[in-house]
Amino acid sequence: MKRGRKIFTDTRGRATRRQVLKTGAAAALTAPFLNASLAKAENDDFDVIVIGAGIAGLAAARRLQDLGYAVVVLEATSAVGGRIRTDWSLGAPFEVGAGWIHRPDGNPVSKLADEIDAPTYVTSDESYQVFAQDGAAVPRSEINSKYRDLMRLYKRVDDTFDNDQSLSEAIRRVSQDSLQDPALRWMMSAYTEFSTGGPIEKLSAYYFDEDDEYDGADVILAKGYDQIPKSLADGLDVRFDTVVEAVEYEEGDGAAVYTSTGTFESYFVICTVPLGVLKKGAISFDPPLPKAHQKSINEIGFGSVTKLALKFDRPFWPEDVQYLGYMSAPKGRWNYFLNYRTFSPENILLGVSVGDYPFVAEAMSDPDMIADCMGALRAIFGEDIPEPTGHLVTRWSEDPHTFGAYSYSAVGNTPADFDRFAKPVANTILFAGEHATFDFHGTTHGAYLTGLVAANLIEDELAE
Repeated sequence: MKRGRKIFTDTRGRATRRQVLKTGAAAALTAPFLNASLAKAENDDFDVIVIGAGIAGLAAARRLQDLGYAVVVLEATSAVGGRIRTDWSLGAPFEVGAGWIHRPDGNPVSKLADEIDAPTYVTSDESYQVFAQDGAAVPRSEINSKYRDLMRLYKRVDDTFDNDQSLSEAIRRVSQDSLQDPALRWMMSAYTEFSTGGPIEKLSAYYFDEDDEYDGADVILAKGYDQIPKSLADGLDVRFDTVVEAVEYEEGDGAAVYTSTGTFESYFVICTVPLGVLKKGAISFDPPLPKAHQKSINEIGFGSVTKLALKFDRPFWPEDVQYLGYMSAPKGRWNYFLNYRTFSPENILLGVSVGDYPFVAEAMSDPDMIADCMGALRAIFGEDIPEPTGHLVTRWSEDPHTFGAYSYSAVGNTPADFDRFAKPVANTILFAGEHATFDFHGTTHGAYLTGLVAANLIEDELAE
């Protein structure tokens, strides 16, 4: 390992996302070791190794390289973006991972989109039609009324319990009938399970509804979400198809990172791999990570969301409606569809499975999954609808580079379990990613901000 300087002598105060935003993520700071860093880069030697070319890793690498430090990004796959991937094979952007910029007003990812003039399209939450399990259309007035009931139900849960338990158990204790109400059950799944990434049977009743500070209607990127990571990666030293297997580190001595293509050494390592990879122990750490960090890895929830895009030769659904909801059984089974016809000429419906059902769907073959989803569509639109002419599917829970989609607050989790990742290990290893912030876990902007936090921690110490 390479001899490094001791950093982070006081880690009691952590750099939060608010501090990052206040100091200005794009501020140009001086880099006192600029010349030495550039010399090391020529010798294939690095100040910082970033593991993972998702948006957290790219944010950290971009900032540190712009400040003059020698940075290398080790990426296990053949492309940048991580859980941001866009597939155009159906003629329109299919977002394999992140699909929306949520609440774009003030959202830093929205600012990144603006900087590259990426066109966006508002997906209006007011444009929807919901169907009962038998395919009957449910009046909007009933859906609106049930939504108000759901909000009152969640408030009762919040007001009633001081101890943590699963959201489903808390609901059962305050209003058992609500779990049997088809409309409420659909909303718990299509809204709550989709937005959080976890099933209500495992979600923390105490923390499931923590929200962020941004506003505005959600937008999609008309030319693909992957424009953003590609822009961030421009000019960075990214080593593709480089699978990290082990990290050896010692305080004051830097780190050695062992990969499928060789060994890399640096003063600091920023690990941005998905929480699922850490849970699987796919990367070994020597010495082992502190017990507190391992507790967070083991206990934070990590779920999956399955997407299935189906292309047809003609539309058989209302073309001007943005979202189609279906009160399916079991809960979470293809209960939400995004209509591409509102922003694309392609006849595509994007079906979503959430909660526990993704682990069922993702174990199916493509033909079986298509048949399963078409069963939901035929329940709504009749047996004579056409078969799809093309499809794309996600299987995040089975992806060896993710093992899931995004993190959620499970029963027993606290904000400290997420925020603990912001604390450096042995003054050498830092973590970033959507799981490394309680405030914004499960979001692209959360991942991006944690990358900046990690970069700022290194810069603040090196600049002293």
